[in-house]
Order: sequence, then C-alpha cells, then structure tokens
Amino acid sequence: MEVIMSADAWLTLLVVLCSLAALVSNRFPPESVLVAALTFLLLAGVLNTTQALAGFANPGLVTVAVLYVVVSGLVDTGAVQALGSRLLGKPRSTVGAQTRLMLPVMGLSAFLNNTPVVAMLVPVVEEWCRRHQLSVSKLMMPLSYAAILGGCCTLIGTSTNLIIHGLVLEQTSLGPMGFFEIAAVGVPLALLGFVYLITTQRWLLPERIPPLLRGNSVREYTIEFMVSAASPLIGKSVERAGLRHLPGVFLSGIWRSDNVIVAVSPQEVLLAGDRLVFVGAVESVVELVRQPGLVPAPENLFDLATPRSNRQLVEVVISATCPLIGHSIRDAKFRSQYEAVVIAVARNGERIEGRIGDIVLHTGDTLLLETRPAFVQLQQQNRDFLLVHPLLGEAVPRHDRAWLATSILLGMVVMAAAGWLSMLEAALLAGGAMLVTRCTSTASARASIDWSVLVMIGASLGLGSALEASGAASAIAVGGLSLVGDNPWLVLLVIYALTTVLTEVITNNAAAVLMFPIAQSAANSLDVSFWPFVVCLMMAASASFATPIGYQTNLMVYGPGGYRFSDYLRIGVPLNILLGLVTVLLAPLIWPFR
Repeated sequence: MEVIMSADAWLTLLVVLCSLAALVSNRFPPESVLVAALTFLLLAGVLNTTQALAGFANPGLVTVAVLYVVVSGLVDTGAVQALGSRLLGKPRSTVGAQTRLMLPVMGLSAFLNNTPVVAMLVPVVEEWCRRHQLSVSKLMMPLSYAAILGGCCTLIGTSTNLIIHGLVLEQTSLGPMGFFEIAAVGVPLALLGFVYLITTQRWLLPERIPPLLRGNSVREYTIEFMVSAASPLIGKSVERAGLRHLPGVFLSGIWRSDNVIVAVSPQEVLLAGDRLVFVGAVESVVELVRQPGLVPAPENLFDLATPRSNRQLVEVVISATCPLIGHSIRDAKFRSQYEAVVIAVARNGERIEGRIGDIVLHTGDTLLLETRPAFVQLQQQNRDFLLVHPLLGEAVPRHDRAWLATSILLGMVVMAAAGWLSMLEAALLAGGAMLVTRCTSTASARASIDWSVLVMIGASLGLGSALEASGAASAIAVGGLSLVGDNPWLVLLVIYALTTVLTEVITNNAAAVLMFPIAQSAANSLDVSFWPFVVCLMMAASASFATPIGYQTNLMVYGPGGYRFSDYLRIGVPLNILLGLVTVLLAPLIWPFR
C-alpha cells in the first residue's frame, strides 16, 4: 500500500523529531522546547489557533492543575507526613523503598485514576526521601510507572481502557468486556514490570542526591523543640519517634527539668515537657517545625496574637546596628519588640551549643522566625536586619485539620471511583473544599501549582493534534502495516508497536482512537477475531514509559525526580519492548484469533 504524506505532514514530523532531539540533549528547558515547536506549527499554518490552544483547555490538564490545590491542603495540614509514615513505613534499602511504594500504588491505580494517585504521592515521596536519606530520583519514576502498570489491570484503571471499551460497544458486535477480564494480561504485565524495575534500577535509574543529603549546607541552625503535653511522641523512644538518622539534622541533647542528656541514646524514651535541641540545615529545621507533637520551645511562643496556623517562617540576618547585639535572646525580649519568635539560630556555619534562649546575638547571625505574614512588609526596610527572607510555602502546618483534608481527599476518590462525578468535577469540588475549610490558603494553593508541568502537558497535546490533523500519524500507521504480510501475529505486533510509538508522542487516548479503526480493518481483512487487537490496543496505549511527554504522570515526576529526557529512554524503551512482546504472545492465547 502506497503511503502519501502531505507537506504539512512532513513538516509536522520534522518539527516533532527536532523537538525530541532537543529534549534528549537536555540543553533547553523542556517546556520551552515544546512551546517553541507548537508556536512554529501555528505560524506555519499546520494548526489553527483553536487547535493549537485546545490542549490547554483539555480536561486532563485542568484536572492536574486542580489536584495541585488538593495536594496543597494535604501538605499544609501535615496529612502528607502522616500518610507517608503509615503507607510507606521505614525502608531498609532502596529496593525495599521501591517495593513499599510500587505495590500499594499498583493496587490503588487499578481502581482509581492514575493522575490523582501520583499527584497525592509526589509530596509524600519527597518528604519520605528526605526523612530516610533516599535518592528521590530512585523513586519518582517507579511511582509513575507503578501507577501506569496498575491501571492496566482493570477496565476502569485508565481512561484509555474505558475509551477503547466504549468504541468496542459502539462499533462492533463483540459485546462488553468484564471488569477484571483485562487482568488476565494486565496482572502478568504489572508483575513483570515490577520485577524489571527492581532488578534493573541499580544500573538504569539515576541517583541524584539533593544537596541537603550531601552534608554541605552553609547554614547550620541550632533549634530547640518541646514535646507538647498531647504529643503522639510521648512514651516512644527517639528511634521509634523517627528523630534518629534525620537527613541534614541530628539530636544533640535533651533538657529534662534540670538535667541535660547528651550523646542521646536511640532508646531514650521521650516524656512530656522534654526540650530537644537539634542542629542542622534550614530545610531539615523546616521539616521539624512541620512535625506533629513538637513545638518550638521558647516560653513566649504562645503569647503571639496570631494563631500558629496563620504564621509564616521567615529568615532574618542581624545587622551591625541592631540594638539586641550582645544580649541573649531571652534578655533581648525579641518577641515583644518585633512580634516574632526566634525558633532557630545559625552563625557562619558554626555549631552553637546550648538552649535557644541563652544564645547571645552577634552581628551576621541568621535567625529563623515564626511570625505573622505582615512581618516581612513591616520589617523589610528596618536597619536592624541585613536581610528579611520569607520561606514561601513553609507555613506552620494546621495539624488540627489534617483529618479534614484527608476526608476531603477520600470523598474526592469515592465520588470519582463510583462514577457520581467526573474526575475533573470531583477534583474541583475537593479543591474548593480545601480552600473553604482553610486547609490551605489561596497564596499557598497558587504557589503549589507546577506551571512548567501544565505548560508541557498543554503543548504536548497540541503537538499530538498536529500529528493527527496533518495526517502524519495516520500515514505512519498505514505505512507500518503495509510492511507485513498476512500473518496475524506479525500484524498484531505491528499494531502494538505503532500504538506505542504514537502514545509516546501524542496522547494515549488520541493514539487509541486513531489506531482503533486501523486495527479493526486489519482484523477484518485477515478474517480473525478482533479481541486480541482490542487487548493489545489497551495495553500499548496505556503502557507509556519511554518519554516524559507520553503520559501525564511521567511529566508530573519529571521535575521532582530531577530527571533528564534520556533517563526515560534508557529505562523505558526496554520496558516497552518487553511488555509489548509478552502482550502479543499472551493476548491470542487468552483470546484466540479463531
């Protein structure tokens, strides 16, 4: 069969290939590359304005954006920490961490949309990695891949399965597929993918350690916490409370009444009123502030008029003209003068021994303050400080509302899974509930949105539209089939391969819709059952591992994992090939050609 491609199709294919080459080189920001490609196709007339911008109004993209607001509520209430400790526990190795993460995610994704599962767990995994000194790049890609693999196990696991099933009901006489029928292929693929990732991660997954875990932080703070009367840490040992082997911070001593415990044993049991003195980097100090059951120790902490949940963390540097120099923090009455509480002190990278209130202030000392948001505006020009720097997004958690944020999340999941609302409608309702109930603030929700991910998704959808509208995608599919004869196994293999390739460069749903009639025509011409082709379409369109732009969960972990485009190619291409061969072998055995 002769395949004729128009000039627009050739131009689109060239632009897409150049974009992929630029992404692989990792020399330019991925969102810039994709937007530039989309702009070129718009100016060249391949796409009109409506087609080019349609991706940015896609319900999937809007759903991802709204889910960031839902996640903001979970983070701001401290629910993320609780979820991470209960779901993931304490791993003993990288393989153990990957196993603890991937198996539950695969189970969840079989019944829930992949996007909210990954959106919910990205901050959980980030915090978990910091807490247990794990490389986040070893876990973010397995998180996305586990969600994709789990989604292949049931009819509702991915939107792609539902779309293809809908086409089967509308355009064929095959009848409906059972809820778990696809699991006959999906479960073996999920287990095979899990084993592949666990056994190859040592060589194929990058290990990029955040600066915090390298121990080279410039500012080393001393901070004092008190175990509150209602703390869940009371009666637990230091090790069981998770306060040992913290990344970038260590427990240097415990003040108990008039006694001082140094060289603290991991088996030391915590009591109400204990004052814990930590030394560590600012990022670690912020994590301790977010820990439920620990409160900054100064006695005047609760004298501030602003509730803790409405306060912000701010760094200031003491100037040479500050009148408090030479005085201890307690004697200087810092709180009454500036309406702010000093909760940590750093001095030129030196370790400062002793309790916070006894530290004498020096020129150049960096103080971490807990204060009301208006502090930054009021003190920005104050000559007592060389620098006033708010830690954006690092508000004190609203622990009393963690149960509410968790309930909102569960409500969203139930409504979407039961089909009462679409995923977008359920996410919009949950995001609004997070704001109305003040589980998160408008400023925090706005700051939580990763705009680069949204731009990449929108531009990727636009490039997919260009491949469809120009006829390039259809020409590639028809040309690929023309290369094989009448062997149904070979035709099935080509259908799978073409669907996989298209899924990596256009959306999974678009690839499925495009390939469905081509696969149906091939099955009819060979006079064989269409069921093996349906199953291969479902698997090929859902199993997208080789590029970050192929599936939105891959894009969602791209930035947090510190990945490069080539990382996906290195681990994803072999996985695509492996799963493709197994699918093509299994599908005709379970659903025979004749």
